[in-house]
Order: sequence, then C-alpha cells, then structure tokens
Amino acid sequence: MLYLWVKALHIIFVVALMASLLVYPRYKIHQLSSSPGEPLYEAMKKASYQLRMIIMNPSLILVWVFGLTMLWMNPALLSQGWLHVKLVLVLILSGLHGYFIRLGKKVDRGGDGVSARQLRMLNEVPFLLMIVIVILVAVKPF
Repeated sequence: MLYLWVKALHIIFVVALMASLLVYPRYKIHQLSSSPGEPLYEAMKKASYQLRMIIMNPSLILVWVFGLTMLWMNPALLSQGWLHVKLVLVLILSGLHGYFIRLGKKVDRGGDGVSARQLRMLNEVPFLLMIVIVILVAVKPF
C-alpha cells in the first residue's frame, strides 16, 4: 500500500514538473517581448521566478525522491530495459530544467544571446521527452 502512495506522489510531481517546464519558457518569451522596467517584463520576471521557486524546483526534487524511493522499494524494476532508457531520458529532462533556468536568468539580465525563437523551439523538447517516457512506462516495450 505504501508503494502505491509513493507512486501516486511521484506521478503528481511529474505532472507539476511537466506543466512548469512547458509554461516557464513561455513566460520568458513574453518577457523578451518587452524591455526591462516595463510592466510586462517585470510581471513575467516575477511570475517565472515564483514558478521556478514554488513549482519547478520542488517538483524536480520530489520527482527524483519519489522515483528513487520506488526503486528502493521495488529493486526488481532495475532489471527491466525500458527503465534504463526512462532514467536516461529523465536525466536529460533534469538537465533541460537546469538549462531553462540558466536561460531564464540570462533573460532576467537583459536577454543577451537568448532569442524568442530559441525558447519556442526548446519549449517543445519537454513534451517530446514526456511522450517517450510515458510510452516506456505504460507499454514497457522491452
């Protein structure tokens, strides 16, 4: 029964993380469409900071905590090939989280070297990774 609660919490924080990874770049795109000091710029800067601190970062940490707890509770999962691929994709997703934060901080400093087009393209990556991860978990193809 405890395992099911851990799994439920893991899924809850995966959903929160994915939502935040899809919204955060959009906030930064809107921020780039204005200049520092303008109301839109400051509103998007504040909103993205709050999203990062209240949802993104805690969700990433809790996804890993509950995911690793599930592996600790059910180590037999480690013998399944799909899980190894999933873990690699989750590492990539975690790195993307850090990259988004780095780009966001550059936007906060004036956006030098960060384009809205770049953020739009990157905004698709978490969703594509999520599709593959969900298929791996649900279908367990190997």
